[in-house]
Amino acid sequence: MVVNILIAVLFCAFPAPIIFLNNRFKAVEKIGIVLICYLVGILVGNIGILPESFSGIQTTMQDVSVCLALPLILFSLDIKKGFKTTKNGIKCMVFAILSIATIVFILHLIFGGKADTAQYAGLAMGVYTGGTPNIASIKTAIGVDESTYTIFNTYDMVISIGYMLIVLSSGKYLIKKIFRLKDFEGNKNVSVDENECTDSTSYKGMFEGKTFGKLMLALLLSAAIVGVSYVAGTFVKGYETAVTILLITTLSIICSLFKPIRSIKMTTNLGMYIIYIFCFTVATMADITRLIHIDVVILAYVICAIFGSMILHATLCKIFKVDFDTMIITSVSAICSPPFVPAVANSLKNNAALISGLTTGIIGYAIGNYLGVATHWIFSRLPF
Repeated sequence: MVVNILIAVLFCAFPAPIIFLNNRFKAVEKIGIVLICYLVGILVGNIGILPESFSGIQTTMQDVSVCLALPLILFSLDIKKGFKTTKNGIKCMVFAILSIATIVFILHLIFGGKADTAQYAGLAMGVYTGGTPNIASIKTAIGVDESTYTIFNTYDMVISIGYMLIVLSSGKYLIKKIFRLKDFEGNKNVSVDENECTDSTSYKGMFEGKTFGKLMLALLLSAAIVGVSYVAGTFVKGYETAVTILLITTLSIICSLFKPIRSIKMTTNLGMYIIYIFCFTVATMADITRLIHIDVVILAYVICAIFGSMILHATLCKIFKVDFDTMIITSVSAICSPPFVPAVANSLKNNAALISGLTTGIIGYAIGNYLGVATHWIFSRLPF
Protein backbone atom coordinates (compact mmCIF):
# COMPACT_ATOMS: atom_id res chain seq x y z
CA MET A 1 0.00 0.00 0.00
CA VAL A 2 2.84 2.37 0.90
CA VAL A 3 4.50 1.66 -2.46
CA ASN A 4 1.27 2.45 -4.34
CA ILE A 5 0.85 5.73 -2.46
CA LEU A 6 4.45 6.68 -3.28
CA ILE A 7 3.90 5.88 -6.97
CA ALA A 8 0.70 7.98 -6.97
CA VAL A 9 2.61 10.91 -5.48
CA LEU A 10 5.29 10.54 -8.17
CA PHE A 11 2.56 10.51 -10.85
CA CYS A 12 1.19 13.77 -9.44
CA ALA A 13 4.67 15.32 -9.33
CA PHE A 14 5.72 14.18 -12.81
CA PRO A 15 4.46 17.23 -14.78
CA ALA A 16 6.44 19.67 -12.59
CA PRO A 17 9.93 19.02 -14.06
CA ILE A 18 8.45 18.86 -17.57
CA ILE A 19 6.88 22.30 -17.07
CA PHE A 20 10.22 23.59 -15.76
CA LEU A 21 12.05 22.27 -18.85
CA ASN A 22 9.27 23.58 -21.12
CA ASN A 23 9.80 27.11 -19.80
CA ARG A 24 13.59 26.89 -20.15
CA PHE A 25 14.21 25.14 -23.45
CA LYS A 26 12.63 25.88 -26.83
CA ALA A 27 13.12 22.28 -27.99
CA VAL A 28 10.96 20.98 -25.15
CA GLU A 29 8.39 23.71 -25.78
CA LYS A 30 8.09 22.65 -29.43
CA ILE A 31 7.39 19.04 -28.43
CA GLY A 32 4.80 20.15 -25.87
CA ILE A 33 4.04 19.13 -22.29
CA VAL A 34 1.07 16.91 -23.16
CA LEU A 35 2.98 15.05 -25.85
CA ILE A 36 5.87 14.37 -23.44
CA CYS A 37 3.40 13.17 -20.79
CA TYR A 38 1.97 10.69 -23.30
CA LEU A 39 5.30 9.38 -24.55
CA VAL A 40 6.87 8.96 -21.11
CA GLY A 41 3.61 7.51 -19.78
CA ILE A 42 3.52 4.82 -22.48
CA LEU A 43 7.14 3.97 -21.67
CA VAL A 44 6.55 3.79 -17.90
CA GLY A 45 3.42 1.69 -18.35
CA ASN A 46 5.10 -0.90 -20.55
CA ILE A 47 8.53 -1.56 -19.01
CA GLY A 48 7.16 -3.59 -16.12
CA ILE A 49 7.97 -1.30 -13.18
CA LEU A 50 4.38 -0.67 -12.05
CA PRO A 51 2.94 -3.28 -9.67
CA GLU A 52 -0.32 -4.98 -10.67
CA SER A 53 -1.91 -3.70 -7.47
CA PHE A 54 -1.52 -0.15 -8.78
CA SER A 55 -4.00 -0.64 -11.66
CA GLY A 56 -7.00 0.26 -9.54
CA ILE A 57 -5.31 3.46 -8.38
CA GLN A 58 -4.50 4.33 -12.01
CA THR A 59 -8.18 4.10 -12.92
CA THR A 60 -9.16 6.24 -9.93
CA MET A 61 -6.51 8.85 -10.73
CA GLN A 62 -7.69 8.96 -14.34
CA ASP A 63 -11.30 9.60 -13.35
CA VAL A 64 -10.67 11.97 -10.45
CA SER A 65 -8.02 14.10 -12.17
CA VAL A 66 -10.12 15.02 -15.18
CA CYS A 67 -13.18 15.71 -13.01
CA LEU A 68 -11.18 18.06 -10.75
CA ALA A 69 -9.53 19.82 -13.69
CA LEU A 70 -12.68 20.70 -15.65
CA PRO A 71 -14.20 23.09 -13.06
CA LEU A 72 -10.86 24.84 -12.51
CA ILE A 73 -10.51 25.47 -16.24
CA LEU A 74 -14.13 26.58 -16.63
CA PHE A 75 -14.03 28.94 -13.63
CA SER A 76 -11.92 31.50 -15.51
CA LEU A 77 -13.95 31.55 -18.70
CA ASP A 78 -16.42 34.20 -19.78
CA ILE A 79 -19.18 31.79 -20.77
CA LYS A 80 -21.24 34.43 -22.58
CA LYS A 81 -18.39 34.91 -25.05
CA GLY A 82 -17.63 31.20 -25.21
CA PHE A 83 -21.17 30.18 -26.15
CA LYS A 84 -20.87 32.18 -29.36
CA THR A 85 -18.86 29.25 -30.74
CA THR A 86 -21.23 26.50 -29.54
CA LYS A 87 -23.73 26.73 -32.41
CA ASN A 88 -20.96 26.09 -34.92
CA GLY A 89 -19.66 23.29 -32.70
CA ILE A 90 -22.99 21.45 -32.63
CA LYS A 91 -23.15 21.60 -36.44
CA CYS A 92 -19.62 20.22 -36.48
CA MET A 93 -20.65 17.41 -34.10
CA VAL A 94 -23.43 16.41 -36.50
CA PHE A 95 -20.78 16.13 -39.22
CA ALA A 96 -18.65 13.95 -36.91
CA ILE A 97 -21.60 11.59 -36.31
CA LEU A 98 -22.42 11.39 -40.02
CA SER A 99 -18.74 10.70 -40.76
CA ILE A 100 -18.36 7.74 -38.41
CA ALA A 101 -21.75 6.35 -39.50
CA THR A 102 -20.64 6.46 -43.15
CA ILE A 103 -17.25 4.90 -42.43
CA VAL A 104 -18.63 1.98 -40.37
CA PHE A 105 -21.12 1.26 -43.17
CA ILE A 106 -18.28 1.15 -45.72
CA LEU A 107 -16.23 -1.06 -43.38
CA HIS A 108 -19.21 -3.38 -43.02
CA LEU A 109 -19.29 -3.78 -46.80
CA ILE A 110 -15.54 -4.50 -46.87
CA PHE A 111 -15.15 -6.80 -43.84
CA GLY A 112 -18.70 -8.14 -43.52
CA GLY A 113 -17.83 -11.69 -44.53
CA LYS A 114 -14.68 -11.89 -42.41
CA ALA A 115 -15.88 -10.90 -38.95
CA ASP A 116 -18.86 -9.78 -36.90
CA THR A 117 -18.67 -6.22 -38.15
CA ALA A 118 -22.16 -5.50 -36.82
CA GLN A 119 -20.64 -5.72 -33.34
CA TYR A 120 -17.59 -3.69 -34.38
CA ALA A 121 -19.88 -1.07 -35.88
CA GLY A 122 -21.86 -0.80 -32.66
CA LEU A 123 -18.72 -0.43 -30.57
CA ALA A 124 -17.18 2.11 -32.98
CA MET A 125 -20.34 4.17 -33.27
CA GLY A 126 -20.57 4.45 -29.50
CA VAL A 127 -16.93 5.16 -28.69
CA TYR A 128 -16.32 7.60 -31.57
CA THR A 129 -19.32 9.74 -30.71
CA GLY A 130 -19.07 9.35 -26.93
CA GLY A 131 -16.22 7.68 -25.11
CA THR A 132 -14.94 4.68 -23.15
CA PRO A 133 -17.96 4.58 -20.80
CA ASN A 134 -20.18 4.17 -23.89
CA ILE A 135 -18.18 1.31 -25.37
CA ALA A 136 -18.29 -0.53 -22.03
CA SER A 137 -22.07 -0.15 -21.87
CA ILE A 138 -22.58 -1.16 -25.50
CA LYS A 139 -20.38 -4.23 -25.05
CA THR A 140 -22.84 -5.53 -22.45
CA ALA A 141 -25.93 -4.41 -24.36
CA ILE A 142 -25.07 -6.19 -27.62
CA GLY A 143 -23.30 -9.21 -26.14
CA VAL A 144 -19.70 -8.71 -27.28
CA ASP A 145 -17.46 -11.43 -25.83
CA GLU A 146 -14.71 -10.36 -23.41
CA SER A 147 -11.82 -11.25 -25.74
CA THR A 148 -13.15 -9.23 -28.69
CA TYR A 149 -13.96 -6.29 -26.43
CA THR A 150 -10.49 -6.28 -24.83
CA ILE A 151 -8.73 -6.38 -28.21
CA PHE A 152 -10.97 -3.67 -29.71
CA ASN A 153 -10.60 -1.44 -26.65
CA THR A 154 -6.80 -1.85 -26.57
CA TYR A 155 -6.42 -1.01 -30.25
CA ASP A 156 -8.76 1.95 -29.80
CA MET A 157 -6.67 3.29 -26.90
CA VAL A 158 -3.33 2.93 -28.72
CA ILE A 159 -4.53 4.34 -32.07
CA SER A 160 -6.44 7.15 -30.32
CA ILE A 161 -3.27 8.14 -28.47
CA GLY A 162 -1.51 8.17 -31.85
CA TYR A 163 -4.22 10.47 -33.17
CA MET A 164 -3.81 12.72 -30.11
CA LEU A 165 -0.06 12.90 -30.71
CA ILE A 166 -0.78 14.23 -34.22
CA VAL A 167 -3.35 16.74 -32.96
CA LEU A 168 -1.12 18.01 -30.16
CA SER A 169 1.91 18.41 -32.41
CA SER A 170 2.48 20.35 -35.61
CA GLY A 171 0.64 17.54 -37.42
CA LYS A 172 -2.65 19.33 -36.81
CA TYR A 173 -1.54 22.17 -39.06
CA LEU A 174 -0.91 19.66 -41.84
CA ILE A 175 -4.58 18.67 -41.53
CA LYS A 176 -5.53 22.33 -41.77
CA LYS A 177 -3.36 22.80 -44.86
CA ILE A 178 -4.52 19.65 -46.66
CA PHE A 179 -8.22 20.43 -46.24
CA ARG A 180 -7.75 24.21 -46.49
CA LEU A 181 -9.89 24.86 -43.45
CA LYS A 182 -10.46 28.50 -42.59
CA ASP A 183 -9.10 30.23 -39.49
CA PHE A 184 -11.11 30.60 -36.31
CA GLU A 185 -13.21 33.75 -36.37
CA GLY A 186 -13.50 35.77 -33.18
CA ASN A 187 -11.63 36.23 -29.94
CA LYS A 188 -9.80 33.09 -28.81
CA ASN A 189 -9.33 34.42 -25.29
CA VAL A 190 -12.57 34.41 -23.30
CA SER A 191 -11.08 35.05 -19.86
CA VAL A 192 -12.44 37.69 -17.53
CA ASP A 193 -10.25 40.31 -19.17
CA GLU A 194 -10.46 39.87 -22.91
CA ASN A 195 -7.24 41.85 -23.38
CA GLU A 196 -5.33 39.47 -21.11
CA CYS A 197 -3.78 36.38 -22.68
CA THR A 198 -2.93 33.90 -19.91
CA ASP A 199 -0.01 31.54 -20.49
CA SER A 200 -1.23 28.27 -19.00
CA THR A 201 2.31 26.85 -18.96
CA SER A 202 3.60 29.62 -16.69
CA TYR A 203 3.26 29.02 -12.96
CA LYS A 204 5.19 32.06 -11.77
CA GLY A 205 3.52 33.65 -8.77
CA MET A 206 1.21 30.71 -8.09
CA PHE A 207 2.58 30.19 -4.58
CA GLU A 208 2.33 33.81 -3.50
CA GLY A 209 0.15 34.25 -0.41
CA LYS A 210 -3.14 35.63 -1.74
CA THR A 211 -2.97 33.83 -5.08
CA PHE A 212 -2.22 30.43 -3.49
CA GLY A 213 -4.92 30.85 -0.85
CA LYS A 214 -7.61 31.66 -3.40
CA LEU A 215 -6.45 28.80 -5.62
CA MET A 216 -6.87 26.35 -2.74
CA LEU A 217 -10.41 27.65 -2.22
CA ALA A 218 -11.05 27.16 -5.96
CA LEU A 219 -9.70 23.60 -5.69
CA LEU A 220 -12.01 22.91 -2.73
CA LEU A 221 -14.94 24.31 -4.71
CA SER A 222 -13.98 22.07 -7.64
CA ALA A 223 -13.86 19.04 -5.32
CA ALA A 224 -17.29 19.97 -3.90
CA ILE A 225 -18.75 20.20 -7.42
CA VAL A 226 -17.31 16.79 -8.31
CA GLY A 227 -18.68 15.26 -5.11
CA VAL A 228 -22.19 16.63 -5.57
CA SER A 229 -22.23 15.64 -9.26
CA TYR A 230 -21.01 12.11 -8.54
CA VAL A 231 -23.63 11.50 -5.87
CA ALA A 232 -26.38 12.89 -8.12
CA GLY A 233 -25.15 10.73 -11.02
CA THR A 234 -25.55 7.53 -9.00
CA PHE A 235 -29.32 8.03 -9.01
CA VAL A 236 -29.47 7.76 -12.83
CA LYS A 237 -28.64 4.12 -13.50
CA GLY A 238 -26.98 3.41 -16.84
CA TYR A 239 -26.03 7.04 -17.41
CA GLU A 240 -23.92 7.76 -14.34
CA THR A 241 -20.88 9.06 -16.23
CA ALA A 242 -22.83 11.22 -18.67
CA VAL A 243 -24.92 12.76 -15.89
CA THR A 244 -21.89 13.32 -13.65
CA ILE A 245 -19.90 15.12 -16.35
CA LEU A 246 -22.96 17.11 -17.41
CA LEU A 247 -23.50 18.27 -13.82
CA ILE A 248 -19.82 19.06 -13.29
CA THR A 249 -19.81 21.23 -16.40
CA THR A 250 -23.15 22.90 -15.59
CA LEU A 251 -22.25 23.72 -11.97
CA SER A 252 -18.83 25.00 -13.06
CA ILE A 253 -20.42 27.26 -15.66
CA ILE A 254 -22.81 28.62 -13.05
CA CYS A 255 -19.86 29.35 -10.74
CA SER A 256 -18.01 31.15 -13.55
CA LEU A 257 -20.88 33.63 -13.79
CA PHE A 258 -19.83 35.04 -10.41
CA LYS A 259 -17.01 37.54 -10.84
CA PRO A 260 -15.25 36.74 -7.50
CA ILE A 261 -14.80 33.16 -8.73
CA ARG A 262 -14.07 34.08 -12.34
CA SER A 263 -11.39 36.56 -11.29
CA ILE A 264 -9.34 34.07 -9.24
CA LYS A 265 -5.92 34.04 -10.87
CA MET A 266 -4.31 30.95 -12.38
CA THR A 267 -7.23 28.51 -12.03
CA THR A 268 -6.64 27.54 -15.67
CA ASN A 269 -2.97 26.89 -14.92
CA LEU A 270 -3.81 24.65 -11.97
CA GLY A 271 -6.47 22.88 -14.04
CA MET A 272 -4.00 22.23 -16.84
CA TYR A 273 -1.46 20.82 -14.38
CA ILE A 274 -4.08 18.28 -13.31
CA ILE A 275 -4.82 17.57 -16.99
CA TYR A 276 -1.11 16.77 -17.45
CA ILE A 277 -1.42 14.24 -14.61
CA PHE A 278 -4.46 12.78 -16.39
CA CYS A 279 -2.59 12.48 -19.72
CA PHE A 280 0.40 10.80 -18.07
CA THR A 281 -1.83 8.37 -16.14
CA VAL A 282 -3.92 7.42 -19.20
CA ALA A 283 -0.76 6.75 -21.21
CA THR A 284 0.59 4.38 -18.53
CA MET A 285 -2.56 2.29 -18.97
CA ALA A 286 -1.93 1.59 -22.68
CA ASP A 287 -0.79 -2.04 -22.96
CA ILE A 288 1.21 -2.22 -26.18
CA THR A 289 2.03 -5.92 -25.63
CA ARG A 290 -1.42 -6.68 -27.03
CA LEU A 291 -0.11 -5.44 -30.36
CA ILE A 292 2.35 -8.34 -30.59
CA HIS A 293 -0.29 -10.86 -31.65
CA ILE A 294 -2.30 -8.66 -33.94
CA ASP A 295 -5.89 -9.29 -34.97
CA VAL A 296 -5.52 -7.75 -38.43
CA VAL A 297 -9.23 -7.24 -39.07
CA ILE A 298 -9.95 -5.45 -35.80
CA LEU A 299 -6.78 -3.36 -36.04
CA ALA A 300 -7.59 -2.33 -39.61
CA TYR A 301 -11.17 -1.61 -38.58
CA VAL A 302 -10.11 0.72 -35.73
CA ILE A 303 -7.50 2.55 -37.83
CA CYS A 304 -9.97 3.10 -40.68
CA ALA A 305 -12.74 4.14 -38.29
CA ILE A 306 -10.59 6.77 -36.55
CA PHE A 307 -8.71 8.25 -39.47
CA GLY A 308 -11.40 7.61 -42.08
CA SER A 309 -14.02 9.43 -40.03
CA MET A 310 -11.58 12.27 -39.34
CA ILE A 311 -10.88 12.71 -43.07
CA LEU A 312 -14.57 12.69 -43.96
CA HIS A 313 -15.30 15.03 -41.04
CA ALA A 314 -12.66 17.51 -42.22
CA THR A 315 -14.05 17.32 -45.76
CA LEU A 316 -17.57 18.14 -44.59
CA CYS A 317 -16.23 21.03 -42.51
CA LYS A 318 -14.43 22.36 -45.57
CA ILE A 319 -17.59 22.15 -47.68
CA PHE A 320 -19.76 23.85 -45.06
CA LYS A 321 -17.09 26.39 -44.05
CA VAL A 322 -16.49 25.31 -40.45
CA ASP A 323 -13.23 26.72 -39.07
CA PHE A 324 -10.21 24.53 -38.27
CA ASP A 325 -10.19 25.04 -34.49
CA THR A 326 -13.84 24.00 -34.13
CA MET A 327 -13.34 21.03 -36.44
CA ILE A 328 -10.26 19.66 -34.67
CA ILE A 329 -11.55 20.13 -31.12
CA THR A 330 -14.91 18.54 -32.03
CA SER A 331 -13.10 15.66 -33.71
CA VAL A 332 -11.03 15.04 -30.58
CA SER A 333 -14.16 15.35 -28.42
CA ALA A 334 -15.88 12.68 -30.53
CA ILE A 335 -12.97 10.30 -31.15
CA CYS A 336 -11.09 10.63 -27.86
CA SER A 337 -13.85 11.96 -25.51
CA PRO A 338 -14.24 15.29 -23.61
CA PRO A 339 -11.40 14.78 -21.06
CA PHE A 340 -8.90 15.43 -23.86
CA VAL A 341 -10.56 18.69 -24.95
CA PRO A 342 -8.76 21.05 -22.52
CA ALA A 343 -5.34 19.83 -23.70
CA VAL A 344 -6.29 20.50 -27.34
CA ALA A 345 -7.77 23.93 -26.54
CA ASN A 346 -4.52 24.75 -24.76
CA SER A 347 -2.50 23.53 -27.75
CA LEU A 348 -4.59 25.72 -30.07
CA LYS A 349 -4.30 28.63 -27.61
CA ASN A 350 -8.06 28.98 -28.02
CA ASN A 351 -10.07 29.17 -24.81
CA ALA A 352 -13.24 29.97 -26.76
CA ALA A 353 -13.20 26.53 -28.42
CA LEU A 354 -13.17 24.83 -25.01
CA ILE A 355 -16.88 25.37 -24.37
CA SER A 356 -17.74 24.09 -27.83
CA GLY A 357 -15.63 20.96 -27.36
CA LEU A 358 -17.06 20.15 -23.93
CA THR A 359 -20.63 20.78 -25.07
CA THR A 360 -20.37 18.50 -28.10
CA GLY A 361 -18.55 15.90 -26.01
CA ILE A 362 -21.36 15.78 -23.46
CA ILE A 363 -23.88 15.41 -26.29
CA GLY A 364 -21.77 12.50 -27.53
CA TYR A 365 -21.80 10.86 -24.10
CA ALA A 366 -25.57 11.24 -23.93
CA ILE A 367 -26.35 9.75 -27.35
CA GLY A 368 -23.42 7.33 -27.79
CA ASN A 369 -25.19 4.33 -26.26
CA TYR A 370 -28.30 4.88 -28.37
CA LEU A 371 -26.29 5.22 -31.58
CA GLY A 372 -24.12 2.19 -30.81
CA VAL A 373 -26.98 -0.17 -29.98
CA ALA A 374 -29.10 1.09 -32.89
CA THR A 375 -26.20 0.67 -35.33
CA HIS A 376 -25.62 -2.93 -34.22
CA TRP A 377 -29.33 -3.69 -34.51
CA ILE A 378 -29.51 -2.31 -38.07
CA PHE A 379 -26.25 -3.84 -39.30
CA SER A 380 -27.02 -7.28 -37.88
CA ARG A 381 -30.17 -7.33 -40.01
CA LEU A 382 -28.60 -6.21 -43.28
CA PRO A 383 -28.61 -8.91 -45.99
CA PHE A 384 -24.90 -8.39 -46.71
